Amino acid sequence: MGKYVTKILSLPYLSNKIVFIADVLLVSIVFTISVFLCDNLAGVPVPFLPFVEKLALCIALNGLFFLLFSTYRGVLRYSSFRDTPHIFFALFCANIVLLAIMLFILSSSTTSTITIITIFINLTLGLSAIIIFRMAVRLLFDYSKTLYARNKYLPLLIYGTKPAHISLAKMIQDNEYLPYSIAGFISSESRIANQKILSCPVYSRNTFFSSTIPLQSVRALLIISEELELSDKQFLVEKCAQYKIELLVAPSPNDWKMGPKEMSKINKLRIEDLLGRPPIHIDTDSIEHNLRNKIVLITGAAGSIGREIVRQLCGFNVKMLLLCDIAESPLHQLSLEISDNFPAVKTQLFIADVRNYERMKMIFEQYCPQFVFHAAAYKHVPLMESQPSEAILANVLGTKNVADLAIKYKLKCFVMISTDKAVNPSSVMGASKRIEEIYIQYLANNQMKRDKLSTRFITTRFGNVLGSSGSVIPRFTKQIEAGGPITVTHPDIIRYFMTISEACNLVLEASTLGKGGEIFVFDMGESVNIKEMAESMIRLSGLEPYKDINIIFTGLRPGEKLYEELLYDKEMKLPTSHEKIMINKNDECNYGDVIPKLLHLIEIATGDDNHVEIVKLMKEIVPEFISKNSITVD
Repeated sequence: MGKYVTKILSLPYLSNKIVFIADVLLVSIVFTISVFLCDNLAGVPVPFLPFVEKLALCIALNGLFFLLFSTYRGVLRYSSFRDTPHIFFALFCANIVLLAIMLFILSSSTTSTITIITIFINLTLGLSAIIIFRMAVRLLFDYSKTLYARNKYLPLLIYGTKPAHISLAKMIQDNEYLPYSIAGFISSESRIANQKILSCPVYSRNTFFSSTIPLQSVRALLIISEELELSDKQFLVEKCAQYKIELLVAPSPNDWKMGPKEMSKINKLRIEDLLGRPPIHIDTDSIEHNLRNKIVLITGAAGSIGREIVRQLCGFNVKMLLLCDIAESPLHQLSLEISDNFPAVKTQLFIADVRNYERMKMIFEQYCPQFVFHAAAYKHVPLMESQPSEAILANVLGTKNVADLAIKYKLKCFVMISTDKAVNPSSVMGASKRIEEIYIQYLANNQMKRDKLSTRFITTRFGNVLGSSGSVIPRFTKQIEAGGPITVTHPDIIRYFMTISEACNLVLEASTLGKGGEIFVFDMGESVNIKEMAESMIRLSGLEPYKDINIIFTGLRPGEKLYEELLYDKEMKLPTSHEKIMINKNDECNYGDVIPKLLHLIEIATGDDNHVEIVKLMKEIVPEFISKNSITVD
């Protein structure tokens, strides 16, 4: 049986000529039946030669209108009832013209006349015959594909019975790139349970995950993530893990119109899909107006945040992108990505260290950027805890160099990427980022005091970004692939998470909202327990936590704390025009005391690598800096 099905599916498409001839033969047969049926019922003999004349005229007229309406152009195995109007109008016109010729031109020949009843029967039978012919071919191939899919493809259930889910099922059935067969639908509406859609059974959500249903015949469940609440996703993750069913996510409905290859991007449910964050909308028109025909410098362009900012900036009509990073290979990969995906965007690459003032000065002198997105920084807490001088040089000195040059060359806007670890810092890295914030606010305040705000200095502060280099999710993924265990520092540790795309969207939005001197704080949503995230990732892999993959707790790392904050206790949140962006409002610090210490801190870090003295001075600049699990003195 299998080899015959394969042969049927491998048959080539019928040419337009063959379809045209088949349609003409069908109408010829139908016309013959109609004439003999009507004439015999009326008791009128059918002379051979007059019948041949009428048949020849019928064939000629039908052939002419088939050509005019292009009824033969469709591929028969993909025929649908949408083809019916063209076929009907072609047959209708042919029969009307045939009747007119018989009644008004050949009416003198009694043997050549034809009745209205004959024309009606001929039209009805002709339309039915051609549609049945097409549907028979379609059903033959559909049935063959179903048999083939059952034997070769993965049985797939679709969660939902709305029009979008049915359209999705049809596209999967017709998509040769997808290794799935539709095994049925799961509906939350009990009234349509036990019915059929596209000849596939509909199961009730309430009864499907029970022992009475043959779950062993199902291998995957497909959802449209945007249409489900977080609680529904979590329920499905647990049930699919329990019954060893793969949980898949369909591409965004916006991609459905792009073609079969784009539709083939069906992926496993990711941990990002379980964050329950509503989509973030930004004012692209304002950003476009702000950046149009501008030269934009991105430091740390090859890093996780910098790379995404570059991708998004490519969607706006910037004049040129200056991509600066110290990492050669990642910067080269970024340039290849831009040339492949955004060939019209003009870019210039710089292997440069923000700690090198003269090198950065050359970039500013030669290209005169108008906007800077400063993403260059060291960010890994344990590494910086053991090497505080590097944190100061990269994060504080690097930021000071670029910010000073922004003023010197009268840039329009300087946007700095900060972190929630700068709030009540417990690590050298977090404290260095807080010192960056202080220096940027100092420059902004100096301009305001002189009533000369030539450069808008803006700071953006947010938490962890999903999928960034060295972040927890890629690490957990590798540990699961290796068979475990997953290592979590503490069972109660929590973090705020945001996707890289969301974070960079808000950075660009903040660049249009800021007037200068603000620290913008992003709404990070609900905090996430890292242990629970690890458990969810194990379930998403089709395994059971603590049974298939163990989770062990290793203790907090140097500089790490159980939870992060986005605001100091003394800070207040002020709303902006964007619901996900707030401005922090705090008292100004004593810059006359702090800035000399900051300059001295850079001097110490540049000279002797005295960890104790560096950390001690950092705590004088940032009094709320209290070391946690640190190898340096408190």
